[in-house]
Amino acid sequence: MDHSGHGMTMDLPPFTLGRGLQWSADPFFLVACLLGLGLYAYGVVRLRRRGDKWSPARTVSFVLGVLTIGLVMCTRLNDYGMVMFSVHMVQHMVISMLSPILILLGAPVTLALRALPTAGKGRKGPRELLLMLLHSRYMRIITHPAFTIPLFIASLYALYFTPLFDFLMGSKTGHIAMMVHFLAVGVVFFWPIIGVDPGPQRPGYLMRMLELFAGMPFHAFFGIALMMASSPMVETFKNPPASLGIDALSDQTAAGGIAWAFSEVPSVLVLLALLFQWYGSEQRQAKREDRAADRDGDKELEAYNAYLASLNARGR
Repeated sequence: MDHSGHGMTMDLPPFTLGRGLQWSADPFFLVACLLGLGLYAYGVVRLRRRGDKWSPARTVSFVLGVLTIGLVMCTRLNDYGMVMFSVHMVQHMVISMLSPILILLGAPVTLALRALPTAGKGRKGPRELLLMLLHSRYMRIITHPAFTIPLFIASLYALYFTPLFDFLMGSKTGHIAMMVHFLAVGVVFFWPIIGVDPGPQRPGYLMRMLELFAGMPFHAFFGIALMMASSPMVETFKNPPASLGIDALSDQTAAGGIAWAFSEVPSVLVLLALLFQWYGSEQRQAKREDRAADRDGDKELEAYNAYLASLNARGR
C-alpha cells in the first residue's frame, strides 16, 4: 500500500505520544480549521460590535472542537494513522464522536444567523438561503433517526469490513474524503440529539436519549469484533513497517479496545448536555408560567381553588 502522500510513513520510528503530537499539518484540514475559526471569530466580533452578547462557553466549545480536528489531522498522528490501526482508530473516534459534539455545542449556525445581515425585501442573501436549507425537506430527511442511525452504524461496518476502506486509504484524496465523511456523519448524527442550532423539529429529551443509546452499542460491538478476531481484518494494516516494531494483530486488538472504550465518551458528554438543556427548558417554562400568572392575577389557581371548594360543598 502506497502512503507516500502522507509523509515518510514507511520510515516512521516506533510510536510514542511525543512523536505522534509533533507538527505535521495536512494542508486541507489546516486551511479548513483556520477558516472555521476565522469565520466564527468574525461572527462573534460582529455581534459584540452590535452590542449583542454571545456565550463564552459556546465559543470555547467550538474552538476546542476545531482544535481536536487539528490535533488528529495536523500532527504526526495523521502519519502514524496511515500504518497503525490503533492510531487511525483514535483519529476516527475523535473526528466522528468528539469533535462534532464540541462544534455543535458551539452553535455555529445560530451564530451565523445572528451575524449575517438580512437581505432586502424580495431578495435572498446568505442568511435567507441558510434558513431555507435548515427548514428544507432534504434537511428533515438527513436528520431523521431512520437515516442518521443506520448511517452512523454503516460508516463503521460497511467501511472497515469491505474493500472500500483499503481503496480510500490508497490515496491522499481518498483519506481526506474518508475523514471528512467521519466528521459529517458525526455532525448529522449528533445534531438532532443535542443541537443547540435551529433545524427540523426535534423530539423530546427522552426520545433524544433513546436515539443516542440506539447508536452507541454498535460502536462497542465493532470494537469487540476487532478484539476477538484471530487474524488481521483490514488489508491496509496487515503488514506494518518493520521500523514500528509492532505486531499487526496486537495493533488491531488495541484499535478494537479504543473503539469499544471511546463509545462511552460521547455518551457521557451528550447526556450531560441534554440534562443541562432539559433543566434549562424546565426553568424557562416555569418562569413563563409565573409571568402569565402575574398578568392574569393567578386566575388559573383561583379557578382550581373554587373547584375544590365546590367539591367540598357537595360533600357536606
